[in-house]
Amino acid sequence: MSHLSESESLLVFSDVHLGSDILDGAENKARRSATIDSDLAELLAHYRSTPPRGARWRIVIAGDFIDFIGMSIPAEATTRIALETPPNEEEREHGLGNAADHARLKLRRVAERHANVFCELAMFVADGHALTLVHGNHDIEFHWDDVKNDFREILFSLATANNTFLHRIHRESFFSRIEFNPWFYYRDGICYIEHGHQYDAFCATTHVMAPVSPLDPRRVARCFSDTFLRFVVRRTVGMKEYGHEHVGLFYYVGFGLKLGMLGMLQLVCHFTAAVVALFRLRRAYLSEAAAVLRAEHEQRILKLAEATRLGKDKLRALLSLQVAPISSSIRGILASVLLDRIALALLSAFTFVLLAALSAFHGHVFWGALGVLVTWSLLNRYLSSRREVDPAKVMTERAAHLARLFPAAFVVMGHTHVPTMSSAGSATYVNVGSWAEEDDAQTNYRAARTHLVIEVGDRGAEATFCTWEASGPRAFELPKSKAV
Repeated sequence: MSHLSESESLLVFSDVHLGSDILDGAENKARRSATIDSDLAELLAHYRSTPPRGARWRIVIAGDFIDFIGMSIPAEATTRIALETPPNEEEREHGLGNAADHARLKLRRVAERHANVFCELAMFVADGHALTLVHGNHDIEFHWDDVKNDFREILFSLATANNTFLHRIHRESFFSRIEFNPWFYYRDGICYIEHGHQYDAFCATTHVMAPVSPLDPRRVARCFSDTFLRFVVRRTVGMKEYGHEHVGLFYYVGFGLKLGMLGMLQLVCHFTAAVVALFRLRRAYLSEAAAVLRAEHEQRILKLAEATRLGKDKLRALLSLQVAPISSSIRGILASVLLDRIALALLSAFTFVLLAALSAFHGHVFWGALGVLVTWSLLNRYLSSRREVDPAKVMTERAAHLARLFPAAFVVMGHTHVPTMSSAGSATYVNVGSWAEEDDAQTNYRAARTHLVIEVGDRGAEATFCTWEASGPRAFELPKSKAV
């Protein structure tokens, strides 16, 4: 919150998911759009050459810039970085995990795969501008200092390799313009920015400032979506990572039937292994190691409160807005994977069979069967209403609370991939959408390519919500129901 930061102009975007199609050992391979990287590189080049109203530009990436979770690299892969953390059984089966050295290997693969984006970022910083990366649930591996240092080193190497900057880059100054915020980015009166996954029970982590696993402190704790992506989605041909908030039990039954007998059996096995992993993680949070982790998290909160001068009470109030991970309770795990509704369906079917058997002796069981059907219907509807998969409503509701806690003109998040702008009390809530675009024979999912430009002038903070096109940025047209 220096004087310089108060005069910076902000360029905010989110959910780029670089590396999401590095799937060396996966059965289910998503194809990233060939144009998305060139469009993002052009956007960076455009704003680098466009004088800001403030002293300089600061890019704020609101999470999920690197898709560490989505990558699949076999554990036996050879690399320039020797693995100090031996792959465990799960990693030998599903690919490298989220230990620091595993994440460093993944980061280098991403930098090589998306060289044009990294080069433009490097030149952006070398030109004197700044870069802030807010951690999301897909790049929570930025928790590790070695991964942060590697990211800075990669950009510095690319910048110095460019003759334009060869004689005028100061290493320490370059590094100082790249910062990592594990939780949020805040400029008093201007903006509050975080990824938003802490308001999504399927993606939230228990300790946002200390997201390591109580099972093994060398690794990051896995959330529900991370677990199922590795155990189920990447191993099941045809299953998509996104869109599950719009489907229910009958969809998954139909999907399983299309896989055939062998495919259905494999899906059930992968599904079961994922559920077992979730229960194992839940038990770990009741252990002694979890108590040590809670103490570490508390210490980090106190240090952040002191460093930002926000105060521990305000940060604890912010923590209270977060939702509990779905894997923190038995009921949550059962509901998240529809086991409660499957159990209800099986119980109802068993009751029908029992009534059919009794009808041979009594002959008047119609009303009993009708009662079972009505009871199943009501309970199924109730269980369905309790299963909240889409976090957008919660994020929008929390935005108003955030604006009161952190006075700002704009509360900004990502995570849902759906660009939105709406009122949040005295502030404006903006979801900056995504740059994650898939393109294959079955799916043509076009990213919104949205970004937010925040300038500070005589009239206070002013924002322009834009989308990127071949001709440059243009105002993004929101649906009327979502417009401010």
